[in-house]
Amino acid sequence: MSRRKGLILAAQSAALAAAAVVAVRTSEAGDWHPLPLVLLLFSLAVVSDVLTVEFRGVRVSGSFLAIVLAMVLLGPAPAAAMGASASLIDAILSRRTWDGGLNNVVTWAVFPLAGGLMAEGLVTGDLVADDALGLSLTVVAVFMATNILNFLLVAAFRRVSYGESIRRNFGSVYITVLPSEFATSLLTAVIAYTYDAIGIGAVALIAIVLFVFQYLVRAGVQAYERGEELGKRTRELASLQVGLLSTVVQTLSMRDAMTARHSAAVARYAREVARLLEVSEREQELIHTAALLHDIGKFIFPDSILFADRKLTEEEWETVKLHPEQGAKLVRRIEGYGPVADIIHSHHERVDGRGYPAGLSGDDIPLGSRIISVADTYDVMTSRDSYRRPVSSEAAIVELRRVAGSQLDPLVVEKFIEMIEAGRVEFHHADSADFELELAFERRVEAYARPRVATA
Repeated sequence: MSRRKGLILAAQSAALAAAAVVAVRTSEAGDWHPLPLVLLLFSLAVVSDVLTVEFRGVRVSGSFLAIVLAMVLLGPAPAAAMGASASLIDAILSRRTWDGGLNNVVTWAVFPLAGGLMAEGLVTGDLVADDALGLSLTVVAVFMATNILNFLLVAAFRRVSYGESIRRNFGSVYITVLPSEFATSLLTAVIAYTYDAIGIGAVALIAIVLFVFQYLVRAGVQAYERGEELGKRTRELASLQVGLLSTVVQTLSMRDAMTARHSAAVARYAREVARLLEVSEREQELIHTAALLHDIGKFIFPDSILFADRKLTEEEWETVKLHPEQGAKLVRRIEGYGPVADIIHSHHERVDGRGYPAGLSGDDIPLGSRIISVADTYDVMTSRDSYRRPVSSEAAIVELRRVAGSQLDPLVVEKFIEMIEAGRVEFHHADSADFELELAFERRVEAYARPRVATA
């Protein structure tokens, strides 16, 4: 063993020993409870290492999200133990060199410990409010601080071991993934906030975040290596991650799974009707996305309205009528999704002008909104998990024709009926695979990430 390697080994061993001592001295019995949360976060940290992206010798792992949640929700000792253990398991499974594997274990013991202590300091030092907003700010601050610490520890090891420039790695590696990392810190804060509100079930949402985070990082790395519009691509991917995934997290954290399946069914019907009306592929995708999110504004409903099995009061009905505006407002936060928000805003308008929220009529209502309105009406009438007793497809078709020209667009109604009678499309509400197929996250992200072609 060379003298340099000996010194590196000594430094790594000393750092690991120091981290162990600090972890033991700061550990409290309450830090390891609730046990299901400890086990869930540890499992997510280990499993997510399988999706690790390697870029210029630096590995970007989605397990970081689980470890940050451990820092804030549990404490420094559990976070350090999880980080070191997950890193050790990864080193064994991936057959890393002993020096690289040891440095990973040291790194993933040190920065979670530092982050856990930072989180405790922010709370006990009254630097952040002891409420949901304070928790969210703590998560973002700890995430970004430990993220840069993690990078510096890895970069320092590579500088000493292989002579690589820390400054060059910072510019070519860290800056490349920084937008996605920051976006992910916001999503991690959303998960922590949801956990604070509804408990451990919310943490399971991190699995979705981990999958899309890894996909976005890999897409960003590929864009960098191809040298195609790196800056623009990274910003777009980060924007999509914050907007689309925050929408997904809010949707999945709702109490009403029925609404999610209904929205997926409406999306499937709406895309096919749009195709029959011979609108462009881009417009079909736009309408499909709007249909998926058309009821996202129902997050404002209290349980007394959402699960009501009685006639709503006038005041409750006024609350119901707010959901198109609230949904459009939420979706409009996603860069480039303004047209989707416009469709959502008008999906409860009527062709006779008696709808809401703006009282639009006829062709003043976006075509996508008119299509969704027909699909929405049909699925509410026929689905078994609707809030009302389902009717047959034949009875629903009779009702669609009855309200065509007053509530619904007659042309869209006939195209919809043509589709149903031809058996072109069906949706199984009880089949989760049908629901996942309509969401199609990976395809959406991939399409959104393609460079935009300028048009005259």
